[in-house]
Amino acid sequence: MQPHNAQKNWEMNLVAEHSQLLTLLARAIGEPNLLQTGDLSAYERDWRGRSHGKALAVAKPAHTGEVGAVVRLCAQHGVSIVPQGGNTGLVVGSTPDETGQQVVLSLQRMRQIRAIDTANKSITVEAGCVLQAVQEAAAAQGLLFPLSLAAEGSCTIGGNLATNAGGTQVLRYGTARELCLGLEFVTPQGEVISALSGLRKDNTGYDLRHLLIGSEGTLGIITAATLKLWPMPKTQLKAWVAVPSVPAAVALLGLAQQQLGDGLTGFELMGKFALSLVAKHMPQHRVPLWPGASQDNPYSVVLAFDTEAPDATATERLEAFMASAFEAELVADGVIAQNLAQAKALWHVRESIPLAQVQEGLNIKHDISLPVSRIAEFCDQTGALLAQELPGIRLVNFGHVGDGNLHYNVQCPEGGDDKAFLQTQEAKVNHIVYQAVHAYGGSISAEHGIGSLKRDELPHYKSPTALEMMRAIKQALDPKNTLNPGRVLGDL
Repeated sequence: MQPHNAQKNWEMNLVAEHSQLLTLLARAIGEPNLLQTGDLSAYERDWRGRSHGKALAVAKPAHTGEVGAVVRLCAQHGVSIVPQGGNTGLVVGSTPDETGQQVVLSLQRMRQIRAIDTANKSITVEAGCVLQAVQEAAAAQGLLFPLSLAAEGSCTIGGNLATNAGGTQVLRYGTARELCLGLEFVTPQGEVISALSGLRKDNTGYDLRHLLIGSEGTLGIITAATLKLWPMPKTQLKAWVAVPSVPAAVALLGLAQQQLGDGLTGFELMGKFALSLVAKHMPQHRVPLWPGASQDNPYSVVLAFDTEAPDATATERLEAFMASAFEAELVADGVIAQNLAQAKALWHVRESIPLAQVQEGLNIKHDISLPVSRIAEFCDQTGALLAQELPGIRLVNFGHVGDGNLHYNVQCPEGGDDKAFLQTQEAKVNHIVYQAVHAYGGSISAEHGIGSLKRDELPHYKSPTALEMMRAIKQALDPKNTLNPGRVLGDL
């Protein structure tokens, strides 16, 4: 047989195989819930616009049983699956490749809040629940679900857990991993494992929950979770201060931890250029002390103080901390929100930085973590090196310095071509930043995950033995490489 004919026959067989699969999928979840034509860009393009793939189809199951059916059928027909929640990820981890041969499995229809157990302080929700909806359901019962991040109006719980999301309150409550009591998930073979009891102690062998959390959809598809809740704090205060340097910010963090204790819920560092982008592109969000101290000092900090103490007592305690900070010359100016509206406005400025970056243009993003004690030295040395190698570049430096997580992003020089800058300089910038992160004992991914964007970088900064163990786990659980192939790890 001629090579051309063999290729043609293979393509015809593939089309027939795919056609059969699509018929079976439509039968399993209902034809209206299997999207094959029309504009599918919302599922095929990542949030940052870095990748635009092509899906064979988008499957939208309504419940866990249908997820299992989709996975079984795709595994039987040798078609890989890309699980997707809100599609708000930043490392190209939930969009299909360009072959047109992958099924996107969207969990957007699975938004049910199954139960709230006020005595157990837990809530059980489906993976497609938007984070903000979970927060609101808890608040309606006088309880708090503390996971909070800028995309909370569109990101989903399944994605939060699959990437072990962090956000702005990790300092007190921990990452998504610490907030999860139990999982329901579908294996790569389409079997359902349900462990949603909400137990805080269950020492019965390997904890599969922790294996799935942070696995980015490569080991199983999370369909539901039982999450921890807390009593809603009686008093929630916010303060904004201008600081003269990163070392001053780190020292301020230590002082806050000493004087405010575990009431210190969030501690966010923001560089002057990052705040200038908010002032420029979102003038409706008034940047505190701008123009003024925030504009004159290279960094600002917004901190959250939550406590069971009455409002007056809590305010006195926060004011005493602020007085100590001024006395120690760690802050140049500061303001305490006088009411809930002001507090939300302060926090909203911080959460508007990512969108302001988008409006300024493409940039090279870094989601890094460092020991808090090394942050100041890292910023000083790495900033100087980047300025030396790439004159005129602009640093969008902000993040959750309380837990050592910085979003250390690099924007092209003023007036430059951002697309050309990204294309020609990204590898060089990444090398400088990641080498410095590694030298200071940090991680190249704090909360965004690896996806496909950082997959080829991972072997340079992860132990070969650790990578070998990770591949062994993937091979054991998903030998056909059905779930999210090419993400986190390379080819098996």
